[in-house]
Amino acid sequence: MKHLLLFSRAIDALNQGIGKVAMWLILLTVFISASNAISRYALHISSNAWLEIQWYLFGAVFLLGAGFAFLRNAHVRIDVVSSRLSARTRNWIDIFGILFFLLPLCYFVIVLGWPLFERAWITGEMSSNAGGLIRWPAYVLIPAGFALLALQALSELIKRFNFLYFGGPDSLAAGASSDAEQLARELALVEHDRVELERESAARGPESASGPAQAGGSKS
Repeated sequence: MKHLLLFSRAIDALNQGIGKVAMWLILLTVFISASNAISRYALHISSNAWLEIQWYLFGAVFLLGAGFAFLRNAHVRIDVVSSRLSARTRNWIDIFGILFFLLPLCYFVIVLGWPLFERAWITGEMSSNAGGLIRWPAYVLIPAGFALLALQALSELIKRFNFLYFGGPDSLAAGASSDAEQLARELALVEHDRVELERESAARGPESASGPAQAGGSKS
């Protein structure tokens, strides 16, 4: 389980970094949108390329940020139902949803979305609007975003099983988490690993101690 948790944390770190980039993309989108509005109505200057880049960035924020939202447990839940369930039941429901709904959805979207990107890349497909942008950067966001979401789903599966079978922290306990709560959760995982290592060392201790004793007995 220790190696799976390391894999989970690597995925979390990846989506955490991409999520922070997506936050800055929101600011960039707002700046471009405001600039387009000023140039159109104040200067009577308009550009299809600058208009299209707004929804390119808008799509990037939501598609690339989906895994980050899942990491932060920020996706919509029916709280009036889940709040009445036990922690173990909530985690089992999450496992069922991830295995039978989320991962198959991600698979089909990636499989269906990749040919769109590939065709646009090969043909150099351009926007039908005059002065518009090349299309493949928009298309590649679809498989990339759902691949990141699928990776985060695997990470969350590991966390759910760690809670259910290995005494790890409950990732669903606090709902959407702040940076401080996320840090506290990561520290709890580190502490859990430390305790597990101490248990393994304690279990190996008597065996390693009995080894030299048996060897000494055989010499005598």
